[in-house]
Amino acid sequence: MTTTLWSATVLVCLLMYVVLDGYDLGVGVATLFERDPAHRRHMLESVAVGWDGNETWLILLGVALWAGFPLAFGTLLPHAYLPMTVLLFSLIVRGVSVEMASQAPPAPRWTAAFGVASLLASFAQGFTLGTLTSAVHLRGDVYTGSAFGAFSWFCVLSGLAVTAAYTALGYAYTKHKSSGLLRESAARRGAIATAVAGVLLVIVLVTVDTTAAPLNLDSPGRAFAFAVLLLFAAGGAATSLVTFPWKRQSGAADTLPLGGLVIATVSVFLALGVARYPVLVPPGLTVDGAVGPHPTMVFILVGIGLNMPLVLAYNVFAHRAFAGKLDAAGVHS
Repeated sequence: MTTTLWSATVLVCLLMYVVLDGYDLGVGVATLFERDPAHRRHMLESVAVGWDGNETWLILLGVALWAGFPLAFGTLLPHAYLPMTVLLFSLIVRGVSVEMASQAPPAPRWTAAFGVASLLASFAQGFTLGTLTSAVHLRGDVYTGSAFGAFSWFCVLSGLAVTAAYTALGYAYTKHKSSGLLRESAARRGAIATAVAGVLLVIVLVTVDTTAAPLNLDSPGRAFAFAVLLLFAAGGAATSLVTFPWKRQSGAADTLPLGGLVIATVSVFLALGVARYPVLVPPGLTVDGAVGPHPTMVFILVGIGLNMPLVLAYNVFAHRAFAGKLDAAGVHS
């Protein structure tokens, strides 16, 4: 029971981080394709008020993995040291640059650093997820592989897919928060990013069985759940593709692209979880095999459980306080 609750806690932290930080990482990536400095500043300011709260879920996720699955955490770190180092460095640069660019405009170099760091962080996250499909080499509980042992073409493919998905989320959020020419360009580019992310994801799903971590769909129940979740993902992506081009200013035109992509993102992660559970890292590191001592699990579960509502409340407050579109003066209306 405790293991199930802890697994659910890790999953909730992961999904909240991917959705919330995914869109503001995507906005950062999208600034690299925007030529108008005023539009780039508008996009940066749209996420400057809530990026820190969004990334808090990454801290909770790290604590949950460290305390709940110490063997998996200790194994995953050396398995993916380099991409995780790039990820952490990029997130630090991104946090500094967004604050510097917001507080001391126009700061074009800090704005460029925000975009580049967002791109590196997005790709590194996907690359790190890709390393989970490489077989881990252990002697006892000690990792014996090299720092590059988990790298493969699938990691690159995974990095590109995650980056494209985050970029689509970023364009959907930009359309939701902007008007005029920026809204039109975000709609056009968002549809392209959604299509690219969909194609890359299909390639990921088709080729994952060639890795050391093929999908486990042997039981009818597992295969049915996987198929249903993929249908939800396809429906969400189709909704975004249809509603991105809607030009008329309306609540549906501004929220459905983002809502569809959120449904698609959550459904894909749940589908992969269904098809991978209980394996954490191939060939044999499972949830039950990596779980921490029971007293530690209970103690940390209470701590994380008390903090999750607080973080969620902060996210809700920040998004409600800064709801509406951002005008040219940087004021939410």
